[in-house]
Amino acid sequence: MFRMIARAHIIEGMETEAIEAAKREQAVHELMEQGEIMTVGCFKWERNVFVYCESVLSPLEPEALLPGMDAHLEAWPGQAAARKWIPMIDVFHFNEPASYEHWLRQEPVERRVGRVAHLKPEMAASYIYYHYQLQEEQAFHGPKYEIIAMHENLLFGYQEFPAVVEAPVLSGRLKTKGTPANWSDSRMDLHFQPWEDGHLFFKPVEQLFAYYNDDSKKRLKNKD
Repeated sequence: MFRMIARAHIIEGMETEAIEAAKREQAVHELMEQGEIMTVGCFKWERNVFVYCESVLSPLEPEALLPGMDAHLEAWPGQAAARKWIPMIDVFHFNEPASYEHWLRQEPVERRVGRVAHLKPEMAASYIYYHYQLQEEQAFHGPKYEIIAMHENLLFGYQEFPAVVEAPVLSGRLKTKGTPANWSDSRMDLHFQPWEDGHLFFKPVEQLFAYYNDDSKKRLKNKD
């Protein structure tokens, strides 16, 4: 199992076309029909588009999921070849896939939610430090499928409701015990850049689509 989160930016004035292209994209449905995807979701905030994907056998690139959006997306600088999607860095998760069976949802998911927040740039290192420590010390348990990714100082989080909370199957990578016993002592309130309305932390964003396929493995076997 592989998890991927990527970010793209819609060309100004092409928001409607980009949204329509995402919603009618056939590549996503074809990959799901082939059994290569367990969960996939696409979310929009302002002109930003985010895609979250759980692929079964190998990593999938966002270009393979949403090729029809390319004409409506800006190119990112920084590499010789033009890029329409930027991989976002996984900076926190409570749990991670141990196997296909471990990652299957045991109960129906009512909501799949994308959310965004901005860190104060000078607090990014501190945010990663505290969250990696919590994650790998497994200091306390949280939602199994929640994940937070980062590009520059923008955070995108994926969540499912009702939340499933269980102990990780895979062991943590740290043997230390540095996570504050009281998580509020980490002062996450000092890490976030306030929204214009004064709100701190994350805000939910628009969902363009979200799909789940619980018979991916069976489809792959049939294809072989």
